[in-house]
Amino acid sequence: MGKGIPGLEQTYHVFFIVVLIILAVMLLLCLLRAIIGPRIADRIVSVNMMGTMVMVMIGILAVMMEEGYLADICLIYAMISFLAVIVLTKVYMGVYLEKKEKKEGEKGDA
Repeated sequence: MGKGIPGLEQTYHVFFIVVLIILAVMLLLCLLRAIIGPRIADRIVSVNMMGTMVMVMIGILAVMMEEGYLADICLIYAMISFLAVIVLTKVYMGVYLEKKEKKEGEKGDA
């Protein structure tokens, strides 16, 4: 990462720090959307986006610190994040279908 050019290493380091700070602010905004979000779909998309941003942050740290094992951690985190979103979607769909059946049952009784 810029070993031959003087000053380039420091420039990369500053750039990575700035990008990590911007991603941290965006991560907090996504957390706010996940808490406030008027619909459950907003919350699910926000959680998915948070997972993606954390993966990008881990990738930047892997390049910045020149540690290869962080790339493996990033891949594992990607799988866990994907499964979390699938589970949240399945739970939401189950609750939605249950409410829908309950409303149809109430209409049929009346």
